[in-house]
Amino acid sequence: MAKTPAWVMFKRIIGCIPLLLASNAFAMSATPANLPASGSDQPKTMATDTPSATRGGTTFTVPAGWTMAARGSFIVLSAPEGDFQIAVTDIQALDADTAVASAWQEFEPGFKRPLQLSEPLRPGDGWEKIQHFEYKVSPNEKRIVRARAFARRANNRWLVVIYQGGLATREKRMSSIVLVFGSLHPHGYKRESFAGKTARPIDAHVIHVMKDFVAGGMKQLGIPGAAFSLIDHGKIVYVGGLGVRELGKPDPVDADTRFIAASDTKALTTLLLAELVDEKKLRWDESVTEAYPSFKFGDARVTREVQIKHLACQCTGMPAQDYDSEFRNWSMTPAALIQFLGTMQPTAPFGKVFIYSNVLPAAAGFIAGSVAEPGKEPGAAYNDAMQSKVLDPLGMTRSTFDFTKAMQGNYARPHDEDVDGKLVVSPMTYTQSYGARRPAGGLWTTAHDLSQYVMMELADGVLPNGHQLVSKENLLQRRAPNVLVSEDIQYAMGLLIDKHWGVTVVNHSGGRPGYESYMMWLPDYGIGAVILTNSDTGGELMDPFARKLMEQVFDGEPEADRQLQAAVMRNESDVRAFRQSLQIPADRLAGNRLAARYHNDALGNLVVTRSGKNIDFHFDEWHSMVASRANGDGSTTFITLGEDMSDTEFLAAEQHGKRTLTLRDGQREYVFVEQRSL
Repeated sequence: MAKTPAWVMFKRIIGCIPLLLASNAFAMSATPANLPASGSDQPKTMATDTPSATRGGTTFTVPAGWTMAARGSFIVLSAPEGDFQIAVTDIQALDADTAVASAWQEFEPGFKRPLQLSEPLRPGDGWEKIQHFEYKVSPNEKRIVRARAFARRANNRWLVVIYQGGLATREKRMSSIVLVFGSLHPHGYKRESFAGKTARPIDAHVIHVMKDFVAGGMKQLGIPGAAFSLIDHGKIVYVGGLGVRELGKPDPVDADTRFIAASDTKALTTLLLAELVDEKKLRWDESVTEAYPSFKFGDARVTREVQIKHLACQCTGMPAQDYDSEFRNWSMTPAALIQFLGTMQPTAPFGKVFIYSNVLPAAAGFIAGSVAEPGKEPGAAYNDAMQSKVLDPLGMTRSTFDFTKAMQGNYARPHDEDVDGKLVVSPMTYTQSYGARRPAGGLWTTAHDLSQYVMMELADGVLPNGHQLVSKENLLQRRAPNVLVSEDIQYAMGLLIDKHWGVTVVNHSGGRPGYESYMMWLPDYGIGAVILTNSDTGGELMDPFARKLMEQVFDGEPEADRQLQAAVMRNESDVRAFRQSLQIPADRLAGNRLAARYHNDALGNLVVTRSGKNIDFHFDEWHSMVASRANGDGSTTFITLGEDMSDTEFLAAEQHGKRTLTLRDGQREYVFVEQRSL
């Protein structure tokens, strides 16, 4: 089940957040902020990220710029915009349902919103049970209403968190929301840390454990095929495949099976930038307009401020706006993508907020290509520069950006779950190709090839033959933190720097429909790993995979198996709740109220067609059958079910006497307006 692109990648980047992340030493040792007196309506605004605690001793961090106030037994945190709140309280109750019901009764007496979903989440980091609750909200409200209950031990004590507010603010402040949830720890909790420990060699036993774990995860999550590698001190100690390339066919996955690396591509694109800085063709602090004069945003001030290093930092304050390019996946050219940036306006302060984007790293790649191969079309220049400066020197002989070449011979077919949760083979069509965004996610690669890249990172830019591909200085500049993702995770340039285990883990994950990938390395220990899968459910395996490896090499607490089991249960409950909310085929009366044609200036045309009882939405470059969902306020939402852009939601309404279909993407709305025949 696909979701909006930006949210999908944010979730993959930070694990299963907003669930749990380990807090850092600062949050555990600093003096908590003073709470306002009980019942106080005078909020206290935090100048910096500030550690605090509930009266029951649960520690958490209040993000900079947010306000904190006491309200009865609750501590209420409010976003700067004033329309998003996180309320925290300690409650004595027999179970999570009772605890949450009691919390609502105090926080909002008479609360009666219908429950849409209740699901267990991954335990760990001091919590033994976690239950997540989502409530039905009409799309017209443009908000979310959720709650979460945490338990430390079987003593009937629960921490309940109620969080609700505007969707636009949620999108803008997601990193701050993650900061709060990631820092929640019970009184007396001591974070597990691998700092100072000696890493165990990745020997035959560790390899056996990891193979069994991946195989078990594949079976539980319905992943047809996976390839992974384990690296220890300059050597690939294991690389191989499990399962099959395509469901129902015998061809096995092996070390040379091609998968889409998706957003892992970003790190290789910034490697190209680093090489160009070595060659004095670029500078990290160079204005982008100096390197590419026609570059601009819709905001002149941000255009002046943005430097080469900012193109892949996810810190410019620009919104994701994935749909603008997703809807034009085939027709948008690299030059058109860079031109499209000129329409974008910032939604957050420059350098202050993490907002995950694909279009900016894509522009970075094309600008790098134009610098490396002047005079060529930006897409061809990028392809050629990546081939000669990155793929060939690294020995990534089976890696390619050529969509047609990739699907020859030994490659993995994509798989997803249909609306009923059944695993199916996806057609290799619209959404797998990354077209004008390929520097941000279009690389096809293998477990063997991607391991060559990870080994180069671990060797500080030195290749196995002793050649220095890139200077250590500029290689490491790509790992310099740019913006906070959570208390323990920062985004650098196409790479995440994660220290929540007490050691530095450099990593990134990627996902395109039907494919999920992950790579990680510990620069201080010479350890690395790569995993590639051919199923949407593969994303649920990535975080447990990393945790399992860390447990093996550092003799850590056995959390990975519990993480995996929670992921399986969560996936099952998500599919069940989603299916129950839909009417398939779409409601006939609601469908009869649709116009025949709609148009949106940014995304193009939408034509409504019918085949028997089914309703299809045809866009300029893709189409899908739709289901319907009746909302509590009497409105109707239509949801795409096809392989291309599945689960995309369109709210039916009317504006100025014309019928409309509205697609929302965080802070942005795309309104398709009825086009009447002349």
